[in-house]
Amino acid sequence: MAKKALLYVILIIVAIICAGPFFWMLSTSFKGNENIYEMALIPQNPTFANYVGVVEFLQLHKYIWNTLYMTFFGILLDVVFASLCAYPLAKFDFYGKKWVISILLVTQILPAAAGLIVNYITVGALGMMGSYWAVIIPSSVAVFSIILFRQAYFSVSNEVLEAARIDGASEIKIWYRIMVPQIMPTVSTVIIFDFINKWNNFLWPIIVLDTDKYPIAAALNNLKGAFNFQFGYIAAATIISIVPIIIVFVFFQKNYINSVAGAVKG
Repeated sequence: MAKKALLYVILIIVAIICAGPFFWMLSTSFKGNENIYEMALIPQNPTFANYVGVVEFLQLHKYIWNTLYMTFFGILLDVVFASLCAYPLAKFDFYGKKWVISILLVTQILPAAAGLIVNYITVGALGMMGSYWAVIIPSSVAVFSIILFRQAYFSVSNEVLEAARIDGASEIKIWYRIMVPQIMPTVSTVIIFDFINKWNNFLWPIIVLDTDKYPIAAALNNLKGAFNFQFGYIAAATIISIVPIIIVFVFFQKNYINSVAGAVKG
């Protein structure tokens, strides 16, 4: 009992240390200019002026809409295409299957920046430069998502698939009626990872988009020089950009925990 209590105390201390910067940023977002750099976590005179000011000054709603648009379609395409790609890799036997899997795994060691030039040339050749799809298409299928889905598909019984084929079900119908419903925890995990990555995306959008089409992370990074005199604006905008990630995680956390627990057991 004493060891368990000590473990909880250690975990609480670690959690407080890890969450400390977030709570300080949250507190700072409610501080006025006169006490903006105080270390106190509870503001003496809390105010919403920073939130109102940054929304009006930056027209934040425009960048939030840009981010939502690109994040939604990016996640949708990744879930659909990655789960489709993973299905034959998990349940079919075909020539070169091991080579395909090996190549996918090898790509995980490559830095993300290695594909920037190729993606830039491809996007330009397709005439997408400056459009939202210039950001959405290059990341529409993540290798990491394919690997996660493939591992999840192994838990689906082959007998169920054979029974569906005997009943005349097509492979597409088997995929969306049998396979996907049984791996929803993994789908939730992919959604969480995708949402975090795409919501916080800033380097690639800066390269291929005009300023008025930036996602919120790129907008804040590009315009932060305008806030040197108003650190409260930076804090408020940062909190606004973090809240959707927290909401998505809370909404999908049950399936996410089940997926991680299943992976650990496996």
